[in-house]
Amino acid sequence: MQPVPPVVGPRRLLRRIRDVMASEAEAQPKLDQIVRVIASDMVAEVCSIYVQRAGEVLELFATEGLNPEAVHNTRLRVGEGLVGEVAARAQPLALADAQSHPAFVYRPETGEDPYHSFMGVPMLRQGHVVGVVVVQNRTQRNYDDEEVEAMETVAMVLAELVGGSGLVSPEETVPTEGNAVLPVRLDGVQANGGVALGKAIIHRSDVAIRQLVAEDPETELRRLDEALAEVHRNLDRMFGARELAQQGEHRDVLETYRMFAADAGWLNRIRDAIASGLTAEAGVQQVRENTRLRMAQITDPYLRERLADLEDLAVRVLLQLTGADAGARAELPDDAILVCRVMGPAELLDYDPKKLRALVMEEGSATAHVSIVARALDIPVIAQVKGLLTRLRNGDIVIVDGDNAQIFVRPSDDAVQSFHDNLRVRAARREVFAQLRDAPSVTQDGAAVSLNINAGLELDVPQLHATGADGIGLFRTEIPFMVRATYPDVAAQTALYRNILDQAEGKPVIFRTLDVGGDKALPYFASEPGENPALGWRAMRMTLDRPAMLRQQMRALVRAANGRPLAVMFPMISEVEEFSRARAILDLELVREEKAGGKLPRELKVGAMVEVPSLLWQLPALLARADFLSIGSNDLIQFLFASDRGNPRLADRYDSLSPIVLRVVRDLVREADKAGVPVSVCGEMAGRPLEAMALTGLGVRALSMTASSVGPVKAMVRALRLRPLADYLKTVLDSSDHSLRDRLRAFARDHEIPV
Repeated sequence: MQPVPPVVGPRRLLRRIRDVMASEAEAQPKLDQIVRVIASDMVAEVCSIYVQRAGEVLELFATEGLNPEAVHNTRLRVGEGLVGEVAARAQPLALADAQSHPAFVYRPETGEDPYHSFMGVPMLRQGHVVGVVVVQNRTQRNYDDEEVEAMETVAMVLAELVGGSGLVSPEETVPTEGNAVLPVRLDGVQANGGVALGKAIIHRSDVAIRQLVAEDPETELRRLDEALAEVHRNLDRMFGARELAQQGEHRDVLETYRMFAADAGWLNRIRDAIASGLTAEAGVQQVRENTRLRMAQITDPYLRERLADLEDLAVRVLLQLTGADAGARAELPDDAILVCRVMGPAELLDYDPKKLRALVMEEGSATAHVSIVARALDIPVIAQVKGLLTRLRNGDIVIVDGDNAQIFVRPSDDAVQSFHDNLRVRAARREVFAQLRDAPSVTQDGAAVSLNINAGLELDVPQLHATGADGIGLFRTEIPFMVRATYPDVAAQTALYRNILDQAEGKPVIFRTLDVGGDKALPYFASEPGENPALGWRAMRMTLDRPAMLRQQMRALVRAANGRPLAVMFPMISEVEEFSRARAILDLELVREEKAGGKLPRELKVGAMVEVPSLLWQLPALLARADFLSIGSNDLIQFLFASDRGNPRLADRYDSLSPIVLRVVRDLVREADKAGVPVSVCGEMAGRPLEAMALTGLGVRALSMTASSVGPVKAMVRALRLRPLADYLKTVLDSSDHSLRDRLRAFARDHEIPV
C-alpha cells in the first residue's frame, strides 16, 4: 500500500463541507453555508453555485460575495458567459483576468464588476453537468493546479447534494424527447445480426454513495486494495464460464479487460483522490466521472470503447466497496432486451445469457469489446442508437431487427403480429437456404458464381462451413489488431492466420493487409484522424510509411501458410507504384523465409482492392502486376460521389445501382477479362440479392458478403438466366437516371428471380 501524502488543505475543506451536509438543515440553507465555507477556505471574495435547470439554463442558487438579490434571478444559458462555458465544455476554467476573456458576460444585477480572477469547475453526476461552482477574487490571481484539483473534489461532493436533495425536480434532471408512450422506431448500426422481441431492461451502472469524506485515508486505501482483490477473483470466475471457454477473439477481449483491471495509471488516480480526503468509493467515483468526461471528448471510437471498459471496472469496484447487491441487475425476464448507453464485456456477463434476446446501445460499435463477446454468445446487437434511453422505459416491449439495425419501441399489436409473421417467414426462408447449402451456385444457363464470406474474427470462420460458402473472400486482418491492448508480434499474428487457414479446411482465404489509420486507430499508435479520415493516412499509406509493420505481417502470413496456398490483398491502393512497393516487401519476405529453411506457400496470389477511383485510369499497368482484383464498393462509391457514407444526410443521396457505378464495374470487368485477371466484389453491394444480380449480369463471377447473405444470394443466382439480364443491362446503362433500382427490381419480378 502506498503511503498517504500529508495533503491538508483539500481534506480540511472537505471535512468542513461534510459537517454542513450532515446537519439537519434543508438543501438551500446548506448551499448558502457551503459557499461561505468555500470562500473562506479558498481565500476568495466570491463563491457562487449555479445549478442546471431544464432547457440548459444555469441558475444562480447560492453566493457569498455577489448581490444576494441575484440568487434565483440570474440565469445563463449553457455556453453563455464563463459559467456557461464551463458547463458546455464540462472542464474547469481558471483565469487571472476573466474580463478579458472573449466569453466573459457582465450581469449588472450580480455586482461582480470588481472581481478580476475567476475559477469555475463543473459539477458532474452520472456523466452529466448538474451545475458549476465558481470562486472569484478582486486581484488578478493565478489559481494553481492544486487549487483547481481541490475544487474538482469539492464539486463532486456538491454534485451529489444537488442531484439528490430535491433542489431541482427530477423531471428537470432527466432529459425527455417526444411522447414516451407512443410507438417509436429508432435506427442504429448493426453490430451483430438477428431479430428479437422482448422486454426492455435498462442497464443501470449507478451506485449510491453514502459517505464521501474520509477520516482515515490509510483505512480507505486498504479498503480499496481489498475490493480490487475481490473484483479480480470474481473476474476469474466469470471468464471461466463454459459458454466462453472456447478460443477466439472474445478470449483476447476478456484478457485485455483483465489487464485494464490492473492498470497502474487508473489505480494511481484513485489513490490520489483518496489521499485528498475522499472515501474509497468517492475516490473511485471521482475518477469514474473524469473518465466519462474524457470519453465524451474523444472522437476515436476504439479509444471510447476502451474507456467504457474502465467505467465497467469502476462500477464493479464501487459495488464491492458499498456492499451493493451486484446480482440484482442480473435478474432478468425470460425475454430480456438489454438496453444501455454503453457497457464493458464483463457487465454483459453479469446477466444470464439464456434469457438475453438482444443488446441495444446508445454508443458502441461492431468492434466494441461487448459486441465481440455478444457475438460469441449469439446475441443480436445494435449500436449507436441515438436518443435510446430518452425514448423508452424499463419493461417496454421492444422489437430488435439487427439485420436492418432498427428497433421498434412499444410496437402496436399489428407490429407484434407482423414480427411473429416475419419470424415464420424467416424460418421458412432459412429452411430453403439450408436446403441450398450444398447446392452449386450456378445460374440457369450454367455460369458459376463463387460466393464467399467476409470475416474479421476467428468467430466468423465457422460460418464458412455453415453456409456452404466457397471461401473467405475478405479477411479483415485489422480487427484482431484493434481488440488487443498491445501490438501483436510476428508469433501472435502467425498463430492467428494459421488458425484461420486451419478452420477453413482447404477453402480459399484472401487476407487483406492492415487497413488502419484515419478513423480506425490502434490504441498503441498515435492517431492522426484529420478532417477527412477516410482520405487520410490509412491502410497502405500507413504501412508503406512504416514498412516494418507490413514486413512483419507478410512474414506471419507466409509462415502461417506453411506450404498451403496463400492469397494476399492490398487495400487503398491509389497508384500502381504503391502496389509494386508492397509486393516487393512480400517478395523479400519469401526470399528470407526460404533462406531460413521455412516452407513457402504452395501457391501465392497477390491482389489489389479497387477503392480509389484513380486506379481506374491505371488498369493496364495494374493488371500486368496483380493476380486478382477486388472491388471495395463501399469506399469506391463514396469516393466516386465525394459522399461521406457515414453521414445520415447523405445516406440515401446516391445509389449503388446508379448507372455511373454500374458502368464503372462494367468497364473494369471488361479490362480485367482481356488480361485474364479475375475480379470480385467484397463491399455491401455483393450481399444484396438485387445488387448481386446486377453485378453478375456485368460479368462479376465472385462475390464476398456477410455470412447471412449467402443463402439469399445463392437463391437469386440459381434462378437467374444471364443472357436476358446482360441484354437488358445494355439497354439501360447509358441512361442518365439517378438509379436503375426500380427497373432492375421490375426485371427480377418479371423473370421470377427472388431478390
